[in-house]
Amino acid sequence: MRVLGIDPGYGRCGMAIVERGEAGKDILIFSECVETSAKVDFTERLAAVADECSRLIEKFAPDAMAIEKLFFSGNQKTAMHVAEVRGALIQSATSCGISVAEYTPAQIKNAAGGWGGADKQQVITMLGMLMKIDKAIKYDDEYDAIAVGITHLAFVGSRTASR
Repeated sequence: MRVLGIDPGYGRCGMAIVERGEAGKDILIFSECVETSAKVDFTERLAAVADECSRLIEKFAPDAMAIEKLFFSGNQKTAMHVAEVRGALIQSATSCGISVAEYTPAQIKNAAGGWGGADKQQVITMLGMLMKIDKAIKYDDEYDAIAVGITHLAFVGSRTASR
């Protein structure tokens, strides 16, 4: 199974393609952090992120998209914009016939970091143990997208194993 993992945002949006390889080993196919300028109108930033998502869907043909659920913690305007980004990304996937799964931050930390209270560094360390990451990653958003994809592989794998 091939998954497009998304850490939604409009300033920085993490996107990753992960796959369950033979012998159950997870493989990082591609990852990036899409950045948009704060000097550009929000609608242009939204379009840029959605367009990149559509490009990745076309290029890598994922079986599913996994996206982090919105965690609201203060700035209402930012939360609303991130919600709009999530909507655009979900629409990009569903319009291509790709199923979408949503995961909470605790589910992602549990699946990718070993427990629901894992901090960023623990998740990053665990990702390096779960898969080979051959590139320098500048922003946490990219690691977060990889973790979201790994979470979906873990959830799908656990459902398949229980049948």
